[in-house]
Amino acid sequence: MVSSVRNGNLFVVSGPSGAGKGTLVARLVQEVPDVWVSISVTTREPREGEVDGVHYLFVSDEEFQRLVDDDGLLEWATYDGNRYGTPRKGAEEHIARGDQVVLEIDVQGGFQVRERFPSAHLVFIEPPSLEELEARLRGRGTESDEAVAARLAAAKVELSRKMEYDIRLVNDDLEEAVAALTAYVNEQAEKTRG
Repeated sequence: MVSSVRNGNLFVVSGPSGAGKGTLVARLVQEVPDVWVSISVTTREPREGEVDGVHYLFVSDEEFQRLVDDDGLLEWATYDGNRYGTPRKGAEEHIARGDQVVLEIDVQGGFQVRERFPSAHLVFIEPPSLEELEARLRGRGTESDEAVAARLAAAKVELSRKMEYDIRLVNDDLEEAVAALTAYVNEQAEKTRG
């Protein structure tokens, strides 16, 4: 008799700011019932409207360091003086239950996860072009010219490593990108363990 329980997996979704990672992950959650999106832990203060345990897990520097020291994070990094990371425990518990765990993190974090969790599936989301990415970033209307320039410079670095990912999806047509991501997650979940 074949079990109806799917194999748990860890998926890393990375790509430049403005590539549409968040939109694709939100749609993936709607399409695949056993997807669980990990919530990052951070030492920064909550912004207006952010809820602890929903947007981030907000912790002190001491608590974050304890997680680092106890190997409690799959990956972590420092940005603008604040630390961000992916808790190991929740991800491992959900994988053990047969869930498809998704981490929406940067390329640097993706490679840290690959080192600590070699069976992770790395998915790179790329924009159709740098020109389109710039148009998307400017279209948000939330960032200065300097911030857009910095994000484009970071995007070039991230794009230079895309071939090291397991699959690459160009987010040109949203419905096609959602379908491709959904198909990849389902394909991995249905594989039998060897």
